[in-house]
Amino acid sequence: MSAYKEIVTKAVIGKGKKYYKNTYTINTENTPTTILGCWVINHKFKGTEVNNKIVITGSFDVNLWYSYNNDTKTTVITKTIDYQEVVSVSQKASTDSAKDIIVRSLKQPNCINAKENGNSITIEIEKELGIEIVGDTKVKIAIEEDEEPWDIISDDEYTDDIAKEIDNTVETEYLKEELPKEDESK
Repeated sequence: MSAYKEIVTKAVIGKGKKYYKNTYTINTENTPTTILGCWVINHKFKGTEVNNKIVITGSFDVNLWYSYNNDTKTTVITKTIDYQEVVSVSQKASTDSAKDIIVRSLKQPNCINAKENGNSITIEIEKELGIEIVGDTKVKIAIEEDEEPWDIISDDEYTDDIAKEIDNTVETEYLKEELPKEDESK
């Protein structure tokens, strides 16, 4: 007959991902003529739970390379952009214990569009974040309460009785049979 036991363990109790496309405006010292490049680096982030919502706070650096003065001069400006995203992640199980929030960057921030706008540049940044909520959960397992019988282990399994039985059952006459001779004419 089987019974059930509950094991308390940490497991992923909620999981989701979300794609973001945000627009930012970066002011420049000079009026841009042409945007030559935009790189996003140093992405840092962390997640916390606030009122059953996941709040992701993070930042990344944007390096903008642009020309000005009718494409006669260039410069690169670096701007750190802070962000905060709030998401709801459905949970498969509820728990009263502390939860760990794991955030992963499934797609690093990347500039997909940049436009001049007077003395500023408007950029579109896309990113995708994955969120896992890890908490305590219970797992039920079936157990067998009946114990299997033990095998008896003997230090001296080869006894005189076993030796006599082997001597009586082994046929020694097979050695006296004559084996067929091979055809030597081949």
